[in-house]
Amino acid sequence: MLTLSRWKIIAVTLSVVFGILFSLPNVLPQKTLDAMPAWLPHKKLNLGLDLQGGSYLLYEVDTEALHRERLSNLTEDVRTQLRSEQIPFGELNQQGEIISVRIGDAARYNDALNLLRTNLGAPLAGVIGGKDVSVSGKGDNRIEVRFVPEAIKADAVKAVDQSIETIRRRIDSLGTKEPSINRQGENRIMIQAPGESDPGKLRDIIGKTAKLTFQMVDETVTPEDIQAGRIPPGSEVLPGDQYAPVYVVKKRALVSGEELTNAQQQFDPQTGSPVVALTFNASGGRKFGDLTARNVGKRFAIVLDDKVLSAPTIQGAITGGSGIITGNFTVQSANELSLLLRSGALPAPLNVEDQRTVTAELGADAVKAGSISLAIGAVSMFVFVILAYGLFGGFAAIALVVNVLLIVGIMSVTQATLTFPGIAGLILTLAVAVDANVLIYERMRDEANAGRTPMAAADHGYKLALTSILDANITSLISGMIMFSFGSGPVKGFAWTLVIGVFTSLFTAIFITQVLIGWWFKTAKPKKLPIA
Repeated sequence: MLTLSRWKIIAVTLSVVFGILFSLPNVLPQKTLDAMPAWLPHKKLNLGLDLQGGSYLLYEVDTEALHRERLSNLTEDVRTQLRSEQIPFGELNQQGEIISVRIGDAARYNDALNLLRTNLGAPLAGVIGGKDVSVSGKGDNRIEVRFVPEAIKADAVKAVDQSIETIRRRIDSLGTKEPSINRQGENRIMIQAPGESDPGKLRDIIGKTAKLTFQMVDETVTPEDIQAGRIPPGSEVLPGDQYAPVYVVKKRALVSGEELTNAQQQFDPQTGSPVVALTFNASGGRKFGDLTARNVGKRFAIVLDDKVLSAPTIQGAITGGSGIITGNFTVQSANELSLLLRSGALPAPLNVEDQRTVTAELGADAVKAGSISLAIGAVSMFVFVILAYGLFGGFAAIALVVNVLLIVGIMSVTQATLTFPGIAGLILTLAVAVDANVLIYERMRDEANAGRTPMAAADHGYKLALTSILDANITSLISGMIMFSFGSGPVKGFAWTLVIGVFTSLFTAIFITQVLIGWWFKTAKPKKLPIA
């Protein structure tokens, strides 16, 4: 094993060069980095929230509100379907999870049942009937509609996943570098934004649902009806804009913000006031054109998060897949609305569970404390191995230095986030690397004491210790991967550094010390091991 194979020498040389090149940007001033050629590495370690400072937010996705909205939409779907086929009905209501309707004409009961079974719901894999909605007939010409339990669970999971992606797009639009956005538990989302010192700004952008819909204004309802609470089924009262305190609009949205492809702040060429210009996809543009063509002379409401932004009168068909939102906008509010609409609506409201700010000073203190602890740990290990194993201990110390360079280089090039627990993982990695050398050297000592020649003792020391080293590192690797897969936050940071360190420790503890000891044997031709 101590033969100086060409591939071993090349591997060790390349690893040292890699470690130096990719670690170097972390100790160079930014001005020096900017002056360096573009082909050289420029990436520095990406420091986590606890080291750099920033904002921490913990949200809970209100999946119950999403389910209530879906039940309300399903109720409106039942009403729309029955009216489209002119099937008389009454007593349409929702009680808990069940939507119940009574068909007024017994002769058309089966028609209504088949109509609702065919047209309600969406496909859902793994469910009998293949749909997320079940429609069942009851006595007294009644029909009950409900979501299947699998659909409710699937909606909740999808809502959290969709919220994470929407939040990521919104934070990226703010220019925040390397945010950490992770699911916590079933319906919570943890957000760490290093370098972002204002959690209020993040909360304002992240927490807005930004659900945009276009709904027809119900012109049949008078102000007196609103005051008396006489709102027709299928309509709802929403807070208004600067022109009217409230509006009564049809509950069913005819076009939604999900069909937008772009939203930009612009200025109205006639008034000069800020507006938001919208561009729809092919399906949305077609729906928007049909909506305006069928309702010329009527008003439609532009609704954002259950509030009417404006309710213009349709002057003619608006084709081409674009339109504008007018309102009492400033340039900043129009820009913020454009950002929210571009990044997509949140599928459900978010409730803030926790919010914290880590100051840059506290992060700097953590970096200083971590650096000191790493230096003390490294120096202590260097002193121990050199005192215990002399020259071979010096070789182990060199391998430890290369190990640190490799870990820092790999984390820099992959832009993995280094956290304070990650520094602890780095220190633990060095200890594991030293442990591997201790096993090898003690085995060499035993072989030398058993009467083997120095070369044979060294060679057998590597061979016989290898199994124990692999066992120890594989168990550490398994533990690290489990922590990385199921942990979050600090646990994940610790695990990631530990996993990288297992691979670099194996390489440096075995190959680098092998090459150094092999070189020493070749040049010194010793009669005795320095550790015997």
